[in-house]
Amino acid sequence: MKKYITFGEIMLRLKPLNHERFFQSPLLEATFGGGEANVAVGLARFGLNVAYISVIPMGFYLIYPVL
Repeated sequence: MKKYITFGEIMLRLKPLNHERFFQSPLLEATFGGGEANVAVGLARFGLNVAYISVIPMGFYLIYPVL
């Protein structure tokens, strides 16, 4: 079976509930997205073998890959 690999970063969106302003709301709704992540999720929902690769920066000098 073929394996599809996408590369990119995941975007985090924080949204206040009930149409409040950002600093008025005690709770925030978190949603994740990004073009590459959306493609990976779409392919996985079709039953295909998918991997997503990104990095998380640690300080200014070290970068660790995430699989």
